[in-house]
Amino acid sequence: MLEPVTLTDGGPFRTFRASLSDDGIATEAALTEQSSTTSTWPDLPPGADGTPSPDLARRHAEAPMESATLPSGDRVPMIVRYADVRSLLASPASSRNLREPGLPRMVKGTFLDDDPAALINQDPPEHTRYRRILHGTFTPRHIERWRPRAAAIASELIDAAGEEFDLVVDFALPLPAQVICEMLGVPADRFDQFRTWTEMFLSTSEASTEARAEGLAAFTAYARELIEQHRTEPGDDLIDLLIEARDGGDSLSEDELTNMVFTLILAGHETTASMIIRGTFRLLCHPGRYAELAAHLELLEPAVEEILRHEAPGSNGMLRRITEDVEVSGGTIPAGTVVLSNLWAADHDPSVFEDPLRFDVHRFTGTQPNPHLAFGHGPHYCLGANLARMELQEAFRALVTRLPDLRAREDLSAVCWSDGFVYRPRRLLVKTR
Repeated sequence: MLEPVTLTDGGPFRTFRASLSDDGIATEAALTEQSSTTSTWPDLPPGADGTPSPDLARRHAEAPMESATLPSGDRVPMIVRYADVRSLLASPASSRNLREPGLPRMVKGTFLDDDPAALINQDPPEHTRYRRILHGTFTPRHIERWRPRAAAIASELIDAAGEEFDLVVDFALPLPAQVICEMLGVPADRFDQFRTWTEMFLSTSEASTEARAEGLAAFTAYARELIEQHRTEPGDDLIDLLIEARDGGDSLSEDELTNMVFTLILAGHETTASMIIRGTFRLLCHPGRYAELAAHLELLEPAVEEILRHEAPGSNGMLRRITEDVEVSGGTIPAGTVVLSNLWAADHDPSVFEDPLRFDVHRFTGTQPNPHLAFGHGPHYCLGANLARMELQEAFRALVTRLPDLRAREDLSAVCWSDGFVYRPRRLLVKTR
């Protein structure tokens, strides 16, 4: 049985799923300079150079449901074994409705987890209906039409970067941002405003509750304005596909449509940017791997999958409320318990991934289905997985083909890392020769 959940006071953290899946968190925003040994929540201080916590092996072996402290100060059982995490994500007893008073929360105060119109917060049958309507919108066919433009933007950014640049601000952040803005028909000059909103919602900043509420209202108002513009002057952008999305005669409600556009703007670039940064950092830590990719482009797709597994776009995951007793390897999770299913921990489970701490671009070169949980699993599997994969493939294709001699300008062990809900280099200074 699990230890009781206790509620305590906590800090001003906020969170949101940043890759259109509700099982993880990733963002770059309002970051304070930290060393690579700084502890991050939840009770799992990272290892050297952004590797998983040294304590993870103990948890896998001995403490698969040991409690963890959330940014709110609440303590909940953290599930770390792959089979348990996968089972919970697929279980109908695993609910994303956390709106009942008194439940443990990721953060204090009212925020995006409380919006019943959000896809990430819905359970069947509402969630089933929502996903069914959106089923055809994010298919590989729709996403592939944007691949040439993503490749072109990546090349343009490299052309503008020069021989020495900061990969974070000159490449990784603007690439997915420009792609999502063009996909949604959003003017590029609004990107700075999006960054301000994103920093407020997704960072560990000290923004007041009132400031966050005002920012949320402004962001939502802009999403509604954008939808109205597309209704008045329809085109062929992603918003137009969302407006037209139907399941028979059923379509998204106005609140659902606004929430989805809001989510795409807020989240459509953050996770991918973090994976470009962390993935490049990891490749530069292993220059032989980078050179191998440059010489063998057929390894590009499996390398992206290994980056997703090893670097974890969803970080530590999001909360689930268990609605009936569930058996996992560590025992019984009683009905009513709120748990944290840790995707990053699951993707480093040695019972599933041989030598899981090893970064191996050959790991997924076989024909078997990719088992990693970077995009979640079950009903809430990441809606934007096809888009994220495409952007990551084109980002790393551009880097290794255009800049085959890329290397770090500083000691990688001394790189400053962010703290909070995402853990990645704040900057990554590189040179091309």
